[in-house]
Amino acid sequence: MNVVRRSAAALAAVTTVLGVAVPAVAAPPSPSIPDGLYGTSDPKWDGVWRQSLALLAQDTVGVKPAAKAVDWLAGQQCANGSFAAFRAEAARACDAKVTVDTNSTAAAVQALAALGGHDTATGKAVTWLKSVQNKDGGWGYAPGGASDANSTSVVIGALTAVGEKPGEVTKGGRSPYDALLKLALPCDGDGAGAFAYQPDKKGKLAANADATAAAVVGALGKGLAGNAVKPTDTTLTCKDATTPDQAAHNGAAYLVKALAKDKHLTSTLPGAKPQPDYGNTADAVLALATAGHGDKAADAMRWLEANSKAWAQQGGPAAYAQLILAANAETFDVHDFGGQDLVKLLDATGPKPASPTPSDSKKADKADTKDDSSGVSVWWIVGVGLVGGIGVGFLISGRKKKEQP
Repeated sequence: MNVVRRSAAALAAVTTVLGVAVPAVAAPPSPSIPDGLYGTSDPKWDGVWRQSLALLAQDTVGVKPAAKAVDWLAGQQCANGSFAAFRAEAARACDAKVTVDTNSTAAAVQALAALGGHDTATGKAVTWLKSVQNKDGGWGYAPGGASDANSTSVVIGALTAVGEKPGEVTKGGRSPYDALLKLALPCDGDGAGAFAYQPDKKGKLAANADATAAAVVGALGKGLAGNAVKPTDTTLTCKDATTPDQAAHNGAAYLVKALAKDKHLTSTLPGAKPQPDYGNTADAVLALATAGHGDKAADAMRWLEANSKAWAQQGGPAAYAQLILAANAETFDVHDFGGQDLVKLLDATGPKPASPTPSDSKKADKADTKDDSSGVSVWWIVGVGLVGGIGVGFLISGRKKKEQP
């Protein structure tokens, strides 16, 4: 999910839900970065999100995060269980001025559940998420906002992370899967098999690659770290989506076609020329691997390996985390990704991990066993800041409602 769109989503949520006018003025100076937080950019819109992605990525590749990094994330929680994107004064109780959102809350749940030892916090967060579920079964970015594919999908991941069955979490008799099915495009016409972010004002659905990548993972009941499975031999064809699983595979078919021409997805910002969307390309790789079609994402992964260095440097911890997750999904070496050690680069954006990176251990092992020729393969795992139109992928929410593949 795109960095710029995450910012727009947060601003839109404030305006729409709270009725607050958002003045078009220059942003205030960035606050000092709290000890324990990953990254150096203003965390106002994405602090909890980027922290959650960073911790998930570290956990996935066997790095034990620093205790203060985990404590920072846990300390951002409000008493009612929700999380805001960032609370500069975490010691002060949340009040009406603190704008909480479903995405930050669901991402934090996934990270804290993966790390373990935070059952009380994740339980309170999930209770809050259930309390703001919409009548169509889905969630919007802000409580009370219209359901969208990205927000609904990240909440599904949170439910799964704590052992809930998303299909049984209902409001008005509808589950989050029902909400996603309503956002799935039919198999005829433009964007066949894709997901829309939200219907437009006339109720029409438009294919959105960002939303599709998120919804493929969500419809399969998985979270931000995905769950890569062995590639299947099933030919990807679009069929009537009467089940979440079929909708997910329809979405995967759409992503394969969207990636086919250039090996990457493309994003167009107002007034700018189309350009590669690195983050959403990584999300598409993750989605295809989770759907059992990772073999069809290998070219996109190779493209990211060759072209994503500058983007990742600008995107910081969230970008490095996304690349780690996507690379692991495709069994690319996260310690030698286009000549870069993604894990060390991610680690360097925050407090020193509590355990050495796996790459350090491997170097020591190789020094002791020089004749060992066995290869090592590692396995798998949505900020604000206008980065010249460069996307940060599964960073949420919206997100232009018409995204070009």
